[in-house]
Parts: sequence; structure tokens; C-alpha cells
Amino acid sequence: MAHLDISPGEALYYEYDAPGAAASTFVFVNALTGNTGTWQHADIGPALRAAGYGTLAWNFRGQVQTRFGANTPLTPRLVVEDLKRLVAEVKPPRPIVVGLSIGGLFAAQAVLAGMPAEALVLINTLRKPGPRLEWINQATAALARVGGARLIMEANLPQLVNPEQLGAMRAGVFGAEPYQPMDRGEGLYRLIEGSIASDWNFPWEKLKLPVLSMTGLHDRVFYVAEDVAALAARLPDVRRVEFKDAGHLIPIERPQAFTRALLEFARRDR
Repeated sequence: MAHLDISPGEALYYEYDAPGAAASTFVFVNALTGNTGTWQHADIGPALRAAGYGTLAWNFRGQVQTRFGANTPLTPRLVVEDLKRLVAEVKPPRPIVVGLSIGGLFAAQAVLAGMPAEALVLINTLRKPGPRLEWINQATAALARVGGARLIMEANLPQLVNPEQLGAMRAGVFGAEPYQPMDRGEGLYRLIEGSIASDWNFPWEKLKLPVLSMTGLHDRVFYVAEDVAALAARLPDVRRVEFKDAGHLIPIERPQAFTRALLEFARRDR
């Protein structure tokens, strides 16, 4: 556990374990509402390290355990630049960059901007720009302004995760307490608001490295089958894995199967 200082009052939080015999390092890129805990689940980070791989998990400026200024724009561009900065500083050997949701877009943008990577994993990332996606992003920010993270969760989870996961998360929601608007100065709100400007018109055909695209079929918010197929077809070297028993949050919903898919992909040429 460490911090990468960027400037006074600005720092990234990260957790790095160097690789062993396998020599490659999985570099994880969060979703907007995520944190390093997603990747340190016993069936993910520890399992990958036991197999000889390194791991690098980190939090965006604005996420927990980071430091950021009140006037720092928490934009997609900043996240991409911070990812490049962190990889340049830590120098993880043979990075396999793994991005969840919009984190996959940030990872792809960093790779195209010259960040070293030997492979890329996109987890429910592929989506086409347009009125539908714009609506979803604007609505998420509106929910945050009205009812905070709790309202975002309660409104979206039934369409995001598999029924088993939804049942496990049901306890404790829809309480009698009133919803609390998210503070507009809070890091998470600033990330959500900034994400509206994300450029989803990405040139996927320019990624000249192996790509694994993971899709959870229970994702009823972002998954559009024909769009995913069309975008995946533009990737020069792509492998696709579908999870029939998972939705948008594959690492959380099916951590063991997720890790198996990572290991199979990492060992693809061995």
C-alpha cells in the first residue's frame, strides 16, 4: 500500500505486488464507483499472485484513499494521464491491463497514448456512443444529486447484476432513512459528472495487441448485443468470453470464473 505524490495535496493510492515466475503483471483499472478492494478479493488478487503473476491496483483521484484538490477537474483525461503516470513510475513488468466498465475505456485510451502493455482486458466496456448512452450517464449524475450513491444503487442494481447477486445485496436497502444528495464537491460526484464527457467514439481498430472482451449477459443497462459484436469485430486480435450467470460486475459476481478467464488469457501463447 503506497501513495504516488503528484503535487502538493494530490496523490494516487495504489497496491503493488511484483510478479513471480509468470513475470506478467495485471494492472487493474476501476469502474467509477470502484476501488482496489474489487481486485483484492481472495479469489482474484491473491489467486493471481499464487499463480506467479504480479498485481497493481489503484484508485483514481476522487476515489477513496487518494488526495485531490478542490479545483482539480476530475475528468476522464485526468484518469488516463494518472494511469500512464502510475505505470511509468511503478514499471510493472509485462503489463496486462484490465479495465472494468468505463475503466476499460480509460485503459484502452492509455494504451493508444503509448502506455506499455502486452495485452488488454475489457470487462463490459464495449458500448456505442449515442442518445441512449448519453441518457444513462446524465441520469446517473441526476440520481447522485438527488439521492447519492444509495439511490444510484437501488435504481440500477436490478438491471446490472445477476438475480443471485441481487438477492445477496437486498438486505439493508430501501430503508426508512431519507435519501441524501451527494455533495457536489465530493470526489465520487465529480468523477461521475466528469465522466459525462467521456469520448466513447474510440478507434478500437488501432489497438494492436491481444484483447480479451468479457461480457456479462445479465447486464441490462450497458449490454447491447449487436453493438458489442460490431465493436469487437473492429479489434484486430480479440477473444470474447460471455458470462451467462453474471451481469455488469463480473469480478464481484463471479470472482473465481473471472480469475480463471484471466489466467487462460494470460497463458494463451504458452
